[in-house]
Amino acid sequence: MSLGPIMLDLDSIEMNPEEREILQNPLVGGVILFSRNFSSIEQITQLVKDIHVLREPRLLVAVDHEGGRVQRFRDGFTSLPAVGHFGEIYQHNPKRAHFLAETAGWLMAVELRAIGVDFSFAPVLDIDYGVSSVIGDRAFHQDKNIIVELAHAYSKGMQTAGMAATGKHFPGHGAVSADSHTDMPVDKREYNEIYAKDILPFKRMIHHGIAAIMPAHVVYPKVDSLPAGFSEVWLKDILRQRLGFQGVIFSDDLDMKGASVAGENYVDRAETALSAGCDMALVCNNRTGAINVLDNLSGHNDPVSHLRLARMHGKHEITMSELHKTTQWKESSDLLKRYQDDPSLELDF
Repeated sequence: MSLGPIMLDLDSIEMNPEEREILQNPLVGGVILFSRNFSSIEQITQLVKDIHVLREPRLLVAVDHEGGRVQRFRDGFTSLPAVGHFGEIYQHNPKRAHFLAETAGWLMAVELRAIGVDFSFAPVLDIDYGVSSVIGDRAFHQDKNIIVELAHAYSKGMQTAGMAATGKHFPGHGAVSADSHTDMPVDKREYNEIYAKDILPFKRMIHHGIAAIMPAHVVYPKVDSLPAGFSEVWLKDILRQRLGFQGVIFSDDLDMKGASVAGENYVDRAETALSAGCDMALVCNNRTGAINVLDNLSGHNDPVSHLRLARMHGKHEITMSELHKTTQWKESSDLLKRYQDDPSLELDF
């Protein structure tokens, strides 16, 4: 059985019988975890193991674990700073910023790999224009070139830990104030401006070999009437053809308000996202909608997508107890803990 094009969520800290049955559906290819799925290191490790042994090839297990406001697992994990702080440090010490970004990418990834999680949806490649509260310090900087430098360092750290990187939110969410979780953001800029500014980090990270990209639930009416994640123009013509991206395209969550323009019916939303060019669509926080998709979606069995998705499996197996014995983890965790206590502290590395 190959990996299907749908990623789902779970209700609690362990799978119930219904969820075990749902995840056996051939349309399912992955599971995304949330804070509600976590109670302890031991519990989350067992949950991920239970998901992985359900099928072969094993289902992908993902999480949003960027640091700062967006870190799903806390107790027993290093508290990671929002990456915007690395951009602040870059202003007076680029070398230190690079080191911290790579360290944070490695530490984020290696701690998740130690519980079996395949990948985190990171890093954010949006530009911080100072208008988007949902992006804010999740972005590295307001300068596109600095974003590329720090995102590349962060992704190198992830790769060293055995985790593929996912850049988001293509072609850029930072220039709109509305939150696509609760509203339908509209970016009225011309394509040439978006291309020259917001797309550059994605273009450069594609050149650096980034494995996956997640498009934004934002409408750019000067380019297309549909949000980027449902637009063949954005995904096939621009991302695939013009930018030459050959990796995985993940939709953002189809339960978000920004996805509603693609249809009230979740089957329609999934169908539109996959037909537009997504390899995998996320259907979260709506079990009825997810089951409806699994019961009614058809015609999406793409061997190329199967190969792309298989490359998202995590590498470099390690347990949390083994990790905690390593000098690299101790030094990296201590470094970021000290940084949390005093961001202005001059650290010797």
